[in-house]
Amino acid sequence: MARVTWGFTASLDGFITGPNHDMSWMSGLGSLADGTVEDLASQVAVIISGRRGYDAAKAQAAERDELTSEAYGGAWEGTEFILTHRPEELAEDTTITAVNCSIAEVVDRARAIAGDRDIQIISADIARQALEVDLIDEMQVFVAPIFLGDGTRVFDVPGGRRVYWELAEADEANMGAWFRRFRPRRQQDLTP
Repeated sequence: MARVTWGFTASLDGFITGPNHDMSWMSGLGSLADGTVEDLASQVAVIISGRRGYDAAKAQAAERDELTSEAYGGAWEGTEFILTHRPEELAEDTTITAVNCSIAEVVDRARAIAGDRDIQIISADIARQALEVDLIDEMQVFVAPIFLGDGTRVFDVPGGRRVYWELAEADEANMGAWFRRFRPRRQQDLTP
């Protein structure tokens, strides 16, 4: 069965975008080991993202570089679901499937088409919703050597919420990008 992964690059101070979903900060951060992006892209069948990120990508299309203008720098092929309260506004974009449903419902739809490949969430807010209903199997994170100071936080829950993670893998080929895979510690794992 397909895993549900949450993948992102974060700044050292915990942001995945700059203000207004700006992604220009990722330019000039250095490169990854040969084949890394293609390997990660090949594992993903379905991407689930949000409307704010979709709108920002469209608005910033002329300013984004090769890596940030498309998922996995264009190395990925698959189905992309955009969660939105107004799917009819995106009906003309045949490259995505806009849906108005819960995260559990869209994950069920994604599982039906993913086969053995992953379902990847690329939105902080949608990932937070998935964590609330225990849907995330793995977090894939690159940490970039930059402070942004503002933007979209990796995890933002007013009043706080603890989610414990355990290291599943450290990618030795991409030590400069500090690429790690973590698995959530389920509630039963936390009891002594």
